[in-house]
Amino acid sequence: MTYENAPEAQPAAESEAAKTAAPAESFGELLSEFEQSHKPEPGAKQLEGTVIYVSTDAVYLDIGYKTEGVLPRAAFRDKAENVKPGDRFRVSVKGRNAERYYELSMARVSQPTDWDSLEAAFAQKLTIVGTVTGVVKGGLSVDVGVRAFMPASRSGTHDAKALEKLVGQEITCRIAQLDVADENVIVDRRAVLEEQALAAEQSQFAALKEGDVVRGKVSRMASFGAFVDLGGIDGLLHVSDMAWSRVANPEDVVTAGQEIEAKVLKIDRENRRISLGLKQLQPEPWETAADRYKAGGRVTGRVTRLMDFGAFVELEPGIEGLIHVSEMSWVKKVRRPSDILGAGDSVDTVILSVNPGERRISLGLKQALGDPWADVAKKFPVGSAVEGPVTRLEKFGAFVQMAEGVEGLVHISEITAERHLHHPQDAVKVGQIVRAQVLAVDQEKRQVKLSMKQLVPTSLDEYLAEHKVGDAVSGRVIDESTVELGEGIRAACRVSESAAEGAASGGKADLSALTSMLQARWKGGAGAGAARPEPLRAGQVRNFRIVELDREGKRIAVELP
Repeated sequence: MTYENAPEAQPAAESEAAKTAAPAESFGELLSEFEQSHKPEPGAKQLEGTVIYVSTDAVYLDIGYKTEGVLPRAAFRDKAENVKPGDRFRVSVKGRNAERYYELSMARVSQPTDWDSLEAAFAQKLTIVGTVTGVVKGGLSVDVGVRAFMPASRSGTHDAKALEKLVGQEITCRIAQLDVADENVIVDRRAVLEEQALAAEQSQFAALKEGDVVRGKVSRMASFGAFVDLGGIDGLLHVSDMAWSRVANPEDVVTAGQEIEAKVLKIDRENRRISLGLKQLQPEPWETAADRYKAGGRVTGRVTRLMDFGAFVELEPGIEGLIHVSEMSWVKKVRRPSDILGAGDSVDTVILSVNPGERRISLGLKQALGDPWADVAKKFPVGSAVEGPVTRLEKFGAFVQMAEGVEGLVHISEITAERHLHHPQDAVKVGQIVRAQVLAVDQEKRQVKLSMKQLVPTSLDEYLAEHKVGDAVSGRVIDESTVELGEGIRAACRVSESAAEGAASGGKADLSALTSMLQARWKGGAGAGAARPEPLRAGQVRNFRIVELDREGKRIAVELP
């Protein structure tokens, strides 16, 4: 593409006039003055300058001359936000400003004065200075000693308004295409800006060291963290280094555009990567955890994660404890933590152990509720009656919940006295409310033995409750010593001496005692001579008198009246 063929090309006469325009003469004067004062080597010798002062609009550098050099803050990609005294930069001298400071550039700069100078700058790929004179179709018109064209795509700007702002400004650029015969020059500013940015980035990268605290702006977010613009170079703030507590979403901590301070954790100079940390600016909570958390203490926290083996609870940012499934309930065996807890729940726990070295705290949920077995023997003494639901059935018996966290076992032999059971489910079912009597308590082994049949009323219990010693009752003789007073109710029979004698003689009177019997009948009348009781025989139904009634031992004794 030739400049003459470019849109809105100006007449040759105007081009010729541009060669002799005032700006070119002015640059020549400046260059002449600069050469007379310091006689720099041709080709704009590059120097190394050291920052001595940063003002609101410029950076002043010591370049080894009697007078300092100055760079506008706009020459830096981050507008010199992170530039500080002592930083070093490679610069070129462009000339002097009104205050007699040396005007500097961060690129090697040449000021062409004729076509020979342009050819030399093009051949050596030197950076030159030009002045933007106007906006033309497709780009800008630039005075570099001769009239040049700069395509909009190589201007370093993104829109038309930005192009217009360049009019009248002095810029640094490089000759991208030169045709002396046709006097066509095409220049490129974007490449120079990119080189300057890279130089600034390299300088800043070289100045960084691990442990530095830097300030930057969050440039973009990612699922794994955030990128921070440190002024021309980006650092990665990984989600794991944002806070001592677990961070699920980076945007919960920082947002795009936010200015933050961070610590440089690692610098990979070969791959040009910088790792940053935000949490490292705060004290490590585990360093003093042992002072705040003691075994046996009670703490409240928030459930953060549920795993198969337990639940993690955040006690403070950066400090988590684990409630194992075995420490969740006194009542039942917990198979899944989600049966008891949910993420986000606030829970009261007891600290079981603390291991700062391994960053572990073991917590107990059931301990915070109190041990229900602590006073079982006192609360459920032997002989007392309890009532509760059947919680589970085993082949050997049924478990009954006596209280929250306390179960007792009713052995299969203690479920009923009416019949033999092959399995507890033949008599009871899970969830059924039953009454039982406490037979034994082993608090150390956490075992209670119960009996249901002991509390089931029997006909003997009712008989004992309804009678007393001295009552006249009837019963069927089983044998000489046993009488059945009712179904399933048997009593011991005490036989009087006279009845025993009659039974021994087959029911005949003892003749040797005849005299005494007659005397007794004579003295006592007809009543005294009543017939002796008939001897007991099996199957007889006879009248008796209760002579002993032991309700506790469930024993009854009777005798003939």
